[in-house]
Amino acid sequence: MNDLFLLLGSNLGDRSSNISNAIKLIANEIAEIDLSSGLYETDPWGNSGQDKFLNQVIKLQSNKDPVDLLENVLSIEQRLGRTRDGERNSARTIDIDILFYGDMIVKSSNLEVPHPRIHLRKFVLVPMNEIAPGLVHPVSGLSIDRLLRCCPDKLEVRSYSPALT
Repeated sequence: MNDLFLLLGSNLGDRSSNISNAIKLIANEIAEIDLSSGLYETDPWGNSGQDKFLNQVIKLQSNKDPVDLLENVLSIEQRLGRTRDGERNSARTIDIDILFYGDMIVKSSNLEVPHPRIHLRKFVLVPMNEIAPGLVHPVSGLSIDRLLRCCPDKLEVRSYSPALT
């Protein structure tokens, strides 16, 4: 089994529910969740004219082929209302990124693992550091903790607790 780390993000609609619904589908269709970070809120990265994002990193175990895994993830996104208009960093109900898949290195036209911009994004590194600070990036050879300390991203990543109703 391979350790699989996924980043979940949402900035449209009920962000907490979108992430919760994604987790339920992932647990039912891919594998049970082993660990999950807290929720974090950040300003949008790369496109400032949007609502703030909620992000969470989850860890699970899988032996699925990476391409099959990507198809599962894209299907879950679509069922939760994700539309792809071709615009990079656009607003979305749900975004699920494959961050790490064991120590696999995958480069194809539609999938790159580890995710190629992990080291540039605090909204990925902060929740990742919460659950796997010692994980070593298989390409850079640096731990998540070290990548976070060297990250050039200046966006604030805030712990998020939804209001109780």
